[in-house]
Amino acid sequence: MYQISNFTDNNDIKTISELGAFQVIEYQRDLSVTPNSAVTAFYSAQMNVKKRQLLCDLSKAQVTIQAGAMQWMLGNVNATTGIKGVGDFLGKAVRGKATGESAIKPEYTGDGLLVLEPTYRHLILMDTAQWGGSVVLDDGLFLACESSLKHKAVMRSNLSSAVAGGEGLFNLSLNGSGVFCIESDCPKEELIEISLQNDVLKIDGNYAIAWSTSLDFTVERSGKSLIGSAASGEGLVNVYRGTGKVLMMPTAKMPNI
Repeated sequence: MYQISNFTDNNDIKTISELGAFQVIEYQRDLSVTPNSAVTAFYSAQMNVKKRQLLCDLSKAQVTIQAGAMQWMLGNVNATTGIKGVGDFLGKAVRGKATGESAIKPEYTGDGLLVLEPTYRHLILMDTAQWGGSVVLDDGLFLACESSLKHKAVMRSNLSSAVAGGEGLFNLSLNGSGVFCIESDCPKEELIEISLQNDVLKIDGNYAIAWSTSLDFTVERSGKSLIGSAASGEGLVNVYRGTGKVLMMPTAKMPNI
């Protein structure tokens, strides 16, 4: 048995979302300040620049997290590498190299509490059921998921999306039934959701953070010809084609803090 005081019951901490095994808390003010940083901390709180943390209740589900994200754990909690043999290790190593994500994502089992490192990024909880059981994430967004979800490296529809677009050839996809958490540069309230029915979405920039696996993702010229693309001033655009949905930010990504 254990008891936690002055944590989620602190009046400076607010629970902003809960789904599955996960709970997102937000610090309403940064009280660990000095006279030199007090002004910055005050205006940060006013502009929604706040620390957030992900809490994982392992009694509800086993969870898999990004390597190095754990801050503390309490009670009956067991950490494993999630490796189920040599073949599994090689597969995860290849997938990690391809997607740019950590090859080994630790899995936590038991019935205790797991708390991840605080971050100023926005923590967004989603269910794969909202994506037809399969979703592709942009690089660096994955934070945690219920271990029932399978990880897979998804290749772009053609080499142009890697060479011409200046991005990797693979993305991480989550498949199956379960809840996952991503770290976003903008809050959920500002994310734009676009549903496609055998249609096409073209985005000038890396604004999409998640999209249905059923969509074909390529990088193409904005016009039908090189001259047309040059005249429009847009050049290359990210193209999502087919039936599914895309979740995109209204602003460009910010440097990680």
